[in-house]
Amino acid sequence: MQTKDNTVSACAQQVLTQVKRVVVGKDPVLLWVLAAILARGHILLEDIPGVGKTTMALAFSRVLDLSCSRVQFTPDVLPSDVTGYSVPDPAGGMRYQPGAVLCNLFLADELNRATSRTQSALLEAMEEGQVTVDGVSHPLPKPFTVIATQNPTGAAGTQLLPDSQMDRFMIRLSMGYPSARDEAAMVLKRQGGNPLRELTPLMTRENLTAMQDTVDETYLSDSVVAYIVSLVGATRNHADILRGASPRATLAVTAMSKAVARLRGRDYVIPADVKEVFIHTVAHRLILSPKAEAQGRPPEAILQDILTATPAPRLR
Repeated sequence: MQTKDNTVSACAQQVLTQVKRVVVGKDPVLLWVLAAILARGHILLEDIPGVGKTTMALAFSRVLDLSCSRVQFTPDVLPSDVTGYSVPDPAGGMRYQPGAVLCNLFLADELNRATSRTQSALLEAMEEGQVTVDGVSHPLPKPFTVIATQNPTGAAGTQLLPDSQMDRFMIRLSMGYPSARDEAAMVLKRQGGNPLRELTPLMTRENLTAMQDTVDETYLSDSVVAYIVSLVGATRNHADILRGASPRATLAVTAMSKAVARLRGRDYVIPADVKEVFIHTVAHRLILSPKAEAQGRPPEAILQDILTATPAPRLR
């Protein structure tokens, strides 16, 4: 597959078609994950165990030809398991031994079972695309994406991810249980073996990087930029929100809007793209007021109110 001969939308549809052979009945989630990868973002999947989070990540790594590492996080996983460490070499110096994060797609499974120190080891990698060990920085391969999974808060052995780490994830998604029909289809697809083994790469890493570059170039008008800034700004002045979204959220909404526009076959962003990505991109970054928490108001409902109250621009 050569991206110069195909639109981002056409390439993306081929990728999604292949991944759907393994992950059944979760088309919207697959679209969001691919959009985040094209936007150079990181994905947080919050769900119960066993609904296919790991399978989905592995399917994308195979179809996109990405080197993939997986760490099953437990309280005894050390930061050096993620970032790497230095070992003596025969010449008398120190040699860097790469950690698991030195890959294209890093699957952090059940991240919220790790200690805070180990969780924080991912921050530099997610934000700066490098890790620093013994004062020496080591760049990560490109493209680079983290897909982290976490069990719902309150599950055995879990703890909340720190706010600073939550803010590093471009989107938070939930797969949920499949319907009875989709679950039956999943069983039938596995009668001849695991369909994951049948997936083959549809593109090279260079092709994916070219698609990401194309997404970066998507046109954004001044009025759409002002709309994004107004929406994010409204989270900082809402009575039900104790702490609103950061400027990093503004950049994330912008990047996701560009990716969705390309997936819809356009080279420019419209307000509908912003509306589509706003809640998934911002909800996990908010800290609600005690009153809103006591009333059980979910952040998604508050953000929907903000979308309703903020007028969208009309493009000419």
